[in-house]
Amino acid sequence: NIDRVPGMDEGLKSRMKAEARFIRAFVYFRLANHYGAVPLFEASLTMQEANSINRSPKAEVINFVRTELNDILNTIPARQEYGDNDKGRITKAAVMTLLARTYLYENDWANVASICERIINGEFGRYQLFSSYSGLFLPENEYNDEVILDLGYTLTLRTWSEYYDAIPLSVGGRIHGFSPTQELVDDYIMKNGKGIKEAGSGYNEDDPYVNRDPRFDATIVYHGYNWTKGDGTTSTIYIKPGSSAEAGASNLDEYAGPGQNATGTGYYLRKYFDPTAPAGMAAGLNLILMRYADVLLMYAEAKYESGQMNEDIWNKTIKPIRQRAGFTDNTALNYPGATNLQNIIRRERRCELAIEGLRIFDIRRWKTIETVLNGHPHGAKFAAENTQYIQLDERKFNPERDYLFAVPQSQRDINKNLDQNPGY
Repeated sequence: NIDRVPGMDEGLKSRMKAEARFIRAFVYFRLANHYGAVPLFEASLTMQEANSINRSPKAEVINFVRTELNDILNTIPARQEYGDNDKGRITKAAVMTLLARTYLYENDWANVASICERIINGEFGRYQLFSSYSGLFLPENEYNDEVILDLGYTLTLRTWSEYYDAIPLSVGGRIHGFSPTQELVDDYIMKNGKGIKEAGSGYNEDDPYVNRDPRFDATIVYHGYNWTKGDGTTSTIYIKPGSSAEAGASNLDEYAGPGQNATGTGYYLRKYFDPTAPAGMAAGLNLILMRYADVLLMYAEAKYESGQMNEDIWNKTIKPIRQRAGFTDNTALNYPGATNLQNIIRRERRCELAIEGLRIFDIRRWKTIETVLNGHPHGAKFAAENTQYIQLDERKFNPERDYLFAVPQSQRDINKNLDQNPGY
């Protein structure tokens, strides 16, 4: 109904239409990746049409998304063209980052590299890595130069509270709702750049959390973690079974087995914790949907997969990301050569972007989902009197079915033309 607004500035009207088209493209892209074919329409439907529309092929939906993004690009301003009152709006770089993702999820390396290179060169606005990895996710640093698109919140008008069930109970958490696995913990490299299983890494299974990737401390809470509260005071988090005598009653978050209120894996989350949130964790912290580090990682992966990765590309992508994280050892910062480079880039992506909602799409396109979602995930070495790693319920992934979600039966009951995905 925007065209019915009398006397509206035509430039503003065009921009707002383009913003709405971006959001629609964003949603269609997510739907297509989860469900494959989905109903595709560009105008409001009547009730009868909505209850009888068919699913359009995924390729058609993705082509629509790309066409929309290219059509609105010149109407959407660059980040620097907005004033302070318009912080958080959709920008040219957000349009192009989403476009890059549409090609990334199809392993179209040439288009990924081309688009990311244009973003890196500043064609769609100026972006750079924020100086602090942990600070990137704090409310005082919102809208910094790394953020390309985020989901805006503000105390107390619009908040989110999922972290209420992710942090230790002793520092204000409610019950355990979700927690990191040992598999994620193990993917964080040592400060010397080596994986924990590599010769010369210095990893000690009996003291596993020392000399690790600095992003580890910024993301995951482990036994012995030094937790800083919003008022600046600190406390040590005790999780390992049998540590109650050392901890005292006030800061004990001991693993007690499955089905308990405490963590199910021996770990809690720190990344995205809002220290300014009141009791109940009604956070006003923005959630980042796209950031410049992801562009660098997409570019590095595309260059590697197309056989063009070299020291120069490494020094423009992985090296500055690690420097920002806090690595100082040359063995972590210098180009490692071609050996195991695919795993290095993928692991870098997992640890840099942990808990940011991108992992499911990565393991799908890498096909590693068939391995990592089959079998038992694990938790810390807190089982059998701290001699075995916690073993969680078995996961089973059926490659003939599980690359797509089931079409909700509630929607199929309304619209009989919505057929079900194979295997459900």
